[in-house]
Amino acid sequence: MQQHFSLAECDVVGFDLDHTLCRYHLPQSARLIYDSFAHYLVTEKGYDEDLLTLAPDSLDFCCKGLVFDIEEGNFLKLAEDGTVLRASHGTKSMTFEEILEIYGRKEWKHFNTVSGMVSRTAKYYLYDNYFDLPGALLCARVVDSLDQHDGQKKYDFWKDMVAAIQHNYKISAFKEDCGMYFPEVKNHPDKYLQRCPESVKKWLKQLKNAGKILLLITSSHSDYCRLLCEHVLGNDFEEYFDILITNALKPGFFALTPNQRPFRTLENDEEQEALLSLDKPGWYSQGNAIQLYDLLKKMTGKLDPKVVYFGDSMHSDIFPARHYSNWETVFILEELLGDKGTVPAKAESEPLEKKGKYEGDQLKVPYFVSKQWGSFFMDRLPGLENAEETLVHTWSCKCISTYSTIAIPSLEAIADLPLDYRFTRFSSNSSATAGYYPSPPRALLPRHFKDGLAAIETWRSDATMRTHTRGAPSVFFIHAVCFAFACGAREDQDTMVPFVNANYDSYPMLYFSKGDVETLRLQASTTHQHIAARLIEAVQTMLSNPLEYLPPWDPKEFSARWNEIYGNNLGALAMFCVLFPENMEAINMAKDYMERMAAQPSWLVKDAPWDEVPLAHSLVGFATAYDFLYSYLSKIQQERFLEVIANASGYMYETSYRRGWGFQYLHNHQPTNCVALLAGSLVLMNQGYLQEAYLWTKQVLAIMEKSVVLLQEVTDGSLYEGVAYGSYTTRSLFQYMFLVQRHFDINHFSHPWLKQHFAFMYRTVLPGFQRTVAIADSNYNWFYGPESQLVFLDKFVMRNGSGNWLAEQIRRNRVVEGPGTPSKGQRWCTLHTEFLWYDASLRSVPPPDYGVPKLHYFEDWGVVTYGSALPAEINRPFLSFKSGKLGGRAIYDIVHKNKYKEWIKGWRNFNAGHEHPDQNSFTFAPNGVPFITEALYGPKYTFFNNVLMFSPAVSKSCFSPWEGQITEDCSSKWLKYKHDLAGDCQGRVVAAMERSGVVFIRGEGVGAYNPKLKLRKLQRNLILLHPQLLLLVDQIHLEDDSPLEAATSFFHNVDVPFEETVVDDVHGAFIRQRDGIYKMYWMDDTGHSEKATIASRMYPRGYPYNGTNYVNVTTLLRHPVTRAIYLFIGPSVDVQSFTVRGDSPQLDVFVTTGEHAYAVYLWPVEDGSRSAFAQVIADRQKIVFDRASAIRSSTVPEVKDYLGIVERNLQHFKPVFQQLEKQILSRVRNTASFRKTAERLLRFSDKRQTEEAIDRIFAISQRQQQQQQRGRAKKNKKVAKGYKFVDAVPDIFAQIEVNERKVRQKAQTQAQKELPVDEDEEMKDLLDFADITYVKHKTGVSIKGRSGLTQMVATARSAPSISASYTRLFLILNIAIFFVMLAMQLTYFQKAKRLHGQRCLYAILLVDSCILLWLYSSCSQSQC
Repeated sequence: MQQHFSLAECDVVGFDLDHTLCRYHLPQSARLIYDSFAHYLVTEKGYDEDLLTLAPDSLDFCCKGLVFDIEEGNFLKLAEDGTVLRASHGTKSMTFEEILEIYGRKEWKHFNTVSGMVSRTAKYYLYDNYFDLPGALLCARVVDSLDQHDGQKKYDFWKDMVAAIQHNYKISAFKEDCGMYFPEVKNHPDKYLQRCPESVKKWLKQLKNAGKILLLITSSHSDYCRLLCEHVLGNDFEEYFDILITNALKPGFFALTPNQRPFRTLENDEEQEALLSLDKPGWYSQGNAIQLYDLLKKMTGKLDPKVVYFGDSMHSDIFPARHYSNWETVFILEELLGDKGTVPAKAESEPLEKKGKYEGDQLKVPYFVSKQWGSFFMDRLPGLENAEETLVHTWSCKCISTYSTIAIPSLEAIADLPLDYRFTRFSSNSSATAGYYPSPPRALLPRHFKDGLAAIETWRSDATMRTHTRGAPSVFFIHAVCFAFACGAREDQDTMVPFVNANYDSYPMLYFSKGDVETLRLQASTTHQHIAARLIEAVQTMLSNPLEYLPPWDPKEFSARWNEIYGNNLGALAMFCVLFPENMEAINMAKDYMERMAAQPSWLVKDAPWDEVPLAHSLVGFATAYDFLYSYLSKIQQERFLEVIANASGYMYETSYRRGWGFQYLHNHQPTNCVALLAGSLVLMNQGYLQEAYLWTKQVLAIMEKSVVLLQEVTDGSLYEGVAYGSYTTRSLFQYMFLVQRHFDINHFSHPWLKQHFAFMYRTVLPGFQRTVAIADSNYNWFYGPESQLVFLDKFVMRNGSGNWLAEQIRRNRVVEGPGTPSKGQRWCTLHTEFLWYDASLRSVPPPDYGVPKLHYFEDWGVVTYGSALPAEINRPFLSFKSGKLGGRAIYDIVHKNKYKEWIKGWRNFNAGHEHPDQNSFTFAPNGVPFITEALYGPKYTFFNNVLMFSPAVSKSCFSPWEGQITEDCSSKWLKYKHDLAGDCQGRVVAAMERSGVVFIRGEGVGAYNPKLKLRKLQRNLILLHPQLLLLVDQIHLEDDSPLEAATSFFHNVDVPFEETVVDDVHGAFIRQRDGIYKMYWMDDTGHSEKATIASRMYPRGYPYNGTNYVNVTTLLRHPVTRAIYLFIGPSVDVQSFTVRGDSPQLDVFVTTGEHAYAVYLWPVEDGSRSAFAQVIADRQKIVFDRASAIRSSTVPEVKDYLGIVERNLQHFKPVFQQLEKQILSRVRNTASFRKTAERLLRFSDKRQTEEAIDRIFAISQRQQQQQQRGRAKKNKKVAKGYKFVDAVPDIFAQIEVNERKVRQKAQTQAQKELPVDEDEEMKDLLDFADITYVKHKTGVSIKGRSGLTQMVATARSAPSISASYTRLFLILNIAIFFVMLAMQLTYFQKAKRLHGQRCLYAILLVDSCILLWLYSSCSQSQC
């Protein structure tokens, strides 16, 4: 079953009338129903007249879902397993002991019948709708009366209640004015009926205009239906519906056959003869769902039209429509409003004169909220024999999730939504709250019961609030607060992330401060509720299966696989705890989570100890959780977890000098690892560990600020590693930009690359918003986000609502099952930043060109896309083409033009390992359905891309005799880019243009192949003639002495296998998709069509995808030019002819379909002799693609003063540390810990200077204290305070920098001397691999610290000190002394006659050996 439900996918929309389309004023209508039943019993059956009086709060007894045990006189509230949760005898609530004595802790005896939706028997009656519900109160009072007067044990009054119901509701009652109910409603409709909101009327018309068939199916008779509809909808109500069915007598309408319940026509509201069949729309009475569905088939022209039915009764509407007719069902559940909590009387702030005529006597509590019976959804089940009570779902709640598609409080709640809004449906594999819209009942949120029914206030939407205007003052206040917040957020972008300037108030401090928490919690229940819902769903999933998500205690199990999941999910869990602090179960899980991570000796993966990426994921998640949850941690946990962060950060700092991520710019590992180190540094900085944090922060800034400068070279906003890895890069890059602005006032929000990056996300999404163009190593869409990144761009860069809009589209259309589903280790990773960065004041607005297919060229990436970000509909195509420079134009030109000489030393400073040998590759998705796809994350072989290979090979080849592109590497998992010819690989987009709906793209790929192949030109032309018709022409131009004999082309689909076909000797292939057959045919320019190889290829172990399916077409080459022509056809296009005629300067292709004729004239030669690339004649329209619009490459100059830019940004962070230093000393200057704190802060200073500084500072603080004690003048106090420590404290950070430079020089020297790391090790991946083994291993250093986390290096908490030099000197001297003494022993003392001298010397040598070992150990640890 699909995870989502959308009205746009339905052909027919049906409605119940009462309490669905027509809503009642419940308190008034309930009192009327009670009075009408009671009046009958008293006047007609002689019951006690006390039944006619009713206390104002008596209706609290009424609660839907109650079962009346008729014989016992008891009302029961049942659990989902049939256990009795609560009960009353008459109106008197029964104790747990009484319930246990009568019913036991077992399934109620009639539960099997009730759960089969038999709502009434002689033994019980189920109350599940508002028309019957007041009768429950009356029955209870009858029981009370009988007990008081007669002392009965068994009760037989039920027959009288049935008579009262029939008397008031019988078919003729309306016409005859029988009873009290119908006459009163006819005379005072406004008192009992709510008029339909204009939004709902507009919505009904919108459904009709969208081509939906609208039904009204009600059990009310036609005359009462007419009264209701005219009052509620207006006199023209019939125009809203295609078919009206009254007196439907549900549930029989759905359960009975045409013979049992035929349709009848109506005349003057009187039923006529039965119909044998239902042939046309109209107004009918009675009937059955079978004949109705036959009519719907005729009206829609579909064999299986999809129907959705809205109703308020589980027994009459929802269950039968789902069970018997298999319709989608929407449950109208006003209890969703009542579960928010009761409204105190003082909340009534409207003056009486402003109330409606019948509003004055309304109850102070919503009618559907019962204090006596508790939550409709969940209740407590007391434990037996002192066992703890448990929370269980009610049977009513179970029915909702079992038989409803979704549940809503009213039609108004969804009337303002677009018809294609995707609701999360109830299903067996979704959470308990999944199908409730706009918000789940609070009782179902995890651990929201405290003392029975206390809970936090959760999401509240406009649509929900409109249904009950009593909450209007509160809603207005909430929205006023949020609006004020939004207005404040609209100010200058520089203030969007206020600079903290070291003004920290403990934790949290990374992304927000302690004072921001209440605002965040308010947002979670208002403007950010959609993101809060995903956080709740994530944590519910974790809590429901903790063993699957908690890190294992066993270190072997923790490090046995790629373990990024643990750090990734911790951020979302911690954010949930901040927003919902009452949920102690989640908080306890978070603390247990952190305990388990802290207990690990290492966060590295056992088989990849050289790769810090898993450590980075764990560190950033752990540091974020530490920051968010600090106040919930014990003192011991705070200290131990801080040590864990320090050890991990110290190891990251040390490896940053020698791992690729420290110097390979714009690669995904770099921001990932750097933001982890930055998060750890900031957490330690806030604890006063300034010297460590200073060094680590400076290292992060020194690395990342260079990358930010180099990003200015990327003018199109792209990232060369593709969309999937691009989302991985920006996940951390945007966090970095946010954190350095917040903590160090380094503002990158006006960066030119950022301003273009939205296009990289918008122009690469396939129609339907579920997949992206999968260039380079990719999954089907995004590794991380991209909702978080999109709201970041909208809030801090664009400010136009388009980022929020695209995030919303992606969120709505998320794949839940199958290809494209986010992995469990990545899907929640960015929820906390999405919540923090979302700006609700930016209304979701699509880009101006949304809805119209557009051509977009990424000049740096070398990629063209057409038709992105559209609805997945017929004739909505997507086309992409890739032909660019290795690493993108920016990186390629930096390397080849020797730009940024002080930073860049060729390809060593970049990493193109995730790219593919894919120059001149393309993809095609007609109707948004992937036909020709990329091969996703797989081996870097040429034939796994939609490109060409040649034979015979002229160099060492992976698949001899075929040779592919020069970046193909036979022995590595990664693309070859540093060695041989690979570093010069490039393709080129020659032209890309769109004219009158026809798209023309030309690319040149000869630069991607070995020059020894003697290829003069390798040209690929794409011409999109029709949204479902693509023409591809490859022209292969050989040099005169080229050895090539054949070319072979590959076309892939990773999901569906190809099948072979042939028509009139033209060979082809096709795939079967849900909407039809997608075909391709081919021939060369002589008209010859060669049979292809159709196969599938499995990827080797260690890749995240199984493999790919492909068509392999081989063409024999002719000198000098050979052309191969391919035609790709969607299911709605009927190609009747396909012919080719070619000569050396021109190629003519003629295609005829059932509706159009196309003539294509292609001029591949680019010698300037012709003024056009191609000409297309579509029917009689002439379309010319002229050379004047050809793409012209441009050169991007080196960023001016790039060294100065980085240096100036680096100057921002030092004042923050200096400010913190002063604050720390100020806080402790008059305490016993003063000297200890000062020594720790100043320990990088010269020892003598440190002592003097401490004495001077302490003297100042003492003098200040004495002045304050003596009560001197305020002016003098200010002078003393102003003096502070500015002159007293030496510049410890200057001394730290001196030491740090020495360490860096040595580390860099050491790194240059080391053998280069194997690319298989350096490029280990982030994906969720279940089991990956690597042949090559390196030994990791492991020194266990007190916390249990490996202290990877001895200097993790302190930088090398000056004493290392003395240690080294002493070691050298001691070695010299050792050898001198050894020489003396072997020469002089060996000849001595007495053994005493020899023994003494041997002892000295032994002692000296021990000293040497100790010195060597000390020296190695201090890196001397």
